Amino acid sequence: MTAISADEGATVQHDLGSGVQPSRDAKAIRRSLAEMAPVADEATSYFYALLFTYGPHLRDMFPAAMDAQRDRIFGALLSAAETIDEPEKLTSYLRDLGRGHRKYGVRADQYPLVGEALMYALERYAPRSWGPETEAAWVRVYTLMSQTMIDAADEDESVAPPWWDAEIVSHERRTHDVAVVTVRPDQPYPYRAGQYASLETPWWPRVWRSYSFASMPRSDGLLSFHVKSVPAGWVSRSLVHRARPGDVLRLGAPAGSMTLDHASDRGLLCMGGSTGIAPIKALVEDVAERGQRRQVEVFFGANRDNELYDLQSFLDLERRHPWLAVRPVVAERSTLGMAGQLPEAVRELGPWREFDGYLSGPPQMIRKGVDALVSSGIPADRIRHDFVGSLVRVTEGPASPTR
Repeated sequence: MTAISADEGATVQHDLGSGVQPSRDAKAIRRSLAEMAPVADEATSYFYALLFTYGPHLRDMFPAAMDAQRDRIFGALLSAAETIDEPEKLTSYLRDLGRGHRKYGVRADQYPLVGEALMYALERYAPRSWGPETEAAWVRVYTLMSQTMIDAADEDESVAPPWWDAEIVSHERRTHDVAVVTVRPDQPYPYRAGQYASLETPWWPRVWRSYSFASMPRSDGLLSFHVKSVPAGWVSRSLVHRARPGDVLRLGAPAGSMTLDHASDRGLLCMGGSTGIAPIKALVEDVAERGQRRQVEVFFGANRDNELYDLQSFLDLERRHPWLAVRPVVAERSTLGMAGQLPEAVRELGPWREFDGYLSGPPQMIRKGVDALVSSGIPADRIRHDFVGSLVRVTEGPASPTR
C-alpha cells in the first residue's frame, strides 16, 4: 500500500486540472467505485474501524452514535473523487469541505490517516478493479483532495472563526413538521444567496446537519432556515419540535455554489421541492435587490397542498415583480397549482433554452430535475444544484443540504 502524504498537492493539481491525467484516473476510480457500490455499507464500516484503530483520538470528533453520521466523511471523499475530471467543480466542493472541517478541529496531519483507511477499504471491497494503476490514481486524487482542503482551511483561519454561536430569535411552525428558524450570529456572518450552512444543536453535540439560507443577506444580520422534521432525524426533529427562542446553535462556515451569475442576462428556471424552496427564495430576493429584470420561473413542488408552506410569500413577491412567475406543482390532486411531479411539470412547460437552471430539494428530485432541464434545452454546465454523490446514503442530512 502506497503511503499518502499531505504535501504533494501542487504537481497533482496541475496534472488533474490540465487534462494530462484526469481521463485515465477517472476511469480507474469509477471502476472501483462501481464495484464497491453494492457493499458500500460494509466498506464504510470497515473504513471507520481502520480509521479509529490508526487514530483513536479521532473518535472524539464524531458523535457517540455513528449510525447516521458514519458515512459522511467517507461518502464525501467518494463523491469528490467522482468529479476529478471537472476540476473547477471539484475544487469548489473541496474548498467548502476544507473550510467546513475546521469546526471539527481537523488538522493537516490527520489527513494521511484518513487516506490510508480509504485505500485499505477500497483494496478490500473493490478487489477485481484494484491494482497498481488504480492505487496510483487514488493516491494522486486523494493527495489533491486533501491538499486543497488543507489550503482552504489555512486561508480561512485568518479571516473567520471555526464556528459561530447563533441565538434563536424566532421559531415559527408553518406545518406540523416544518419550522422557520431565525437566528442571530454572535459576529458578522458573510454568505451569498443560494448557499447553506451546517448547524449543531445543544441536544446532539458533534452532530451537524446542513440547511440553506432562506433569504439573501439581511441588513440586520439575522439568518433564517426552513427545517423539515424527518423520521429518525436527530437534528431536524430537535429544531422543529424542541428548539425555542433563546436556545443557542452553532453554525459552520457557509458553503455551496448554487449562487447567481449576475453577469448573465439569461432567465432563471428554479425548482424547489419541499423545504428546498428556501434557497430559491433567497435567489429571487437577490435578483430583486439588484434591480435586474431577468425572467424568473419558480416551480414549487410538494406532495399535498398543505405542504406549500411558503407559497403566500412567493405570491407576494410575484405581485411586486412582473418578471417573476410562481408555479406550484403538487403530486396529489391540487386546488393551488398543477397536479403531478415537479420534473415532469417543468419538462411539459418547456423548452427552457434561454434559461439557467437552479435546483434544490431531495437528491432524487435533483437527479430527475437535471434530466428534465437538459431535455428541455438547458446545457448541463448551466444547471446549478447542491452536490449529490451517488454513494452517499441519505438520512436527514445528505451530501447536499437538508432543506
